[in-house]
Amino acid sequence: MSKTKEPDGCATLMRRSFLFILGIAAARFLHQYFSVSQNRSNFITFLGYLKEKAVEAYQENVGEKPLPNAPISQTSPTQKPLPNAPVPKASPTQKPGKPSPSPKFTASTKKGKPVEVKQNTINGVSFYQTTIDLNDPETFLTIGLANDAKAANTAALSTGDEAFEKFVSRHKAAVIVNGTFFSKDAQKRVMGNMVAGGKFVKYSRWENFGTTLGIKANNEPEMITARAEGKPEWNQHWFSLTCGPRLLKQGKVWLSPKLEGFTDPHVLDMGYRTAVGFSESRQTLFLISFLASLSLKQEAEIMKAIGCSEAMNLDGGASEALAYNGEILLPAGRNLTNVIVVYDTNNPAPKALKEDWLRFQNGWRPTIPT
Repeated sequence: MSKTKEPDGCATLMRRSFLFILGIAAARFLHQYFSVSQNRSNFITFLGYLKEKAVEAYQENVGEKPLPNAPISQTSPTQKPLPNAPVPKASPTQKPGKPSPSPKFTASTKKGKPVEVKQNTINGVSFYQTTIDLNDPETFLTIGLANDAKAANTAALSTGDEAFEKFVSRHKAAVIVNGTFFSKDAQKRVMGNMVAGGKFVKYSRWENFGTTLGIKANNEPEMITARAEGKPEWNQHWFSLTCGPRLLKQGKVWLSPKLEGFTDPHVLDMGYRTAVGFSESRQTLFLISFLASLSLKQEAEIMKAIGCSEAMNLDGGASEALAYNGEILLPAGRNLTNVIVVYDTNNPAPKALKEDWLRFQNGWRPTIPT
């Protein structure tokens, strides 16, 4: 009888040992995840969202809640002269890890058109409207980082911030506008994952905050809210910026800032704002810099009226800034860590950026950082 029980005892010991090792591995994994304060905050916010949805499960459609009406006091935007600056050095061309196949896609010889910036007014709210033709062969979008850094600020590594005028003088672009949020501490941590010129400039596998604007091959834009639709495939993005809250989804006003993880009153209340969106055809991208304080709902309704099918909020308030053809139309009220840069036929993109874009169209994709 003792011999028949021996294998069972051995198997039980092996199972217990396996579960013990698995438990240690899981504990280490959770310790690493929850050691990051933002992850703890995101987890608590997510639990609150689940509780809220459980209570509202009987409703077919959740009604939109009005946002607080207390305006944020802020001075009206004023124009400042553009300082002189030296011509920037061209960034080196990134070499692929292995020889590229014969090009399937070649640069167009068609003459492009300048990016258009005009002042507009809808529902009594004035704003600067930048209209970008994504099919234009000489229009390129990228992200500029403070102090010409090659990587965006994180908790582990930071290159600080920089005056908006320096971004303008360095990039020599058609349009430069403020980008995504960043922390107010010494690290100036930039929100979300970020891809510029087909290269990762910031990545964390834990990111599930806010909404991401991604531009894929053939300059096709997409907008994804991670906690509602799953995480984007960041390595399929030529350009990728995460911000929020989301304003429009499939042509309808879509406001769920708490789901996305936003709790800051400066984001949720009235304020000066910047937004980005694209048309249903996915051929036109709009960058909007508002000249008045407004709510998220007002912002969403104006983006819809402009012709956007998908739209999201960008950083705003003291970060709101806009330059057009080297002239600063809206000066930033503080130093910035990142900006959106748009080149066109009159303000051509650097040769290295064009080469990287062509390689991306031909199938090259960046490796996700480990």
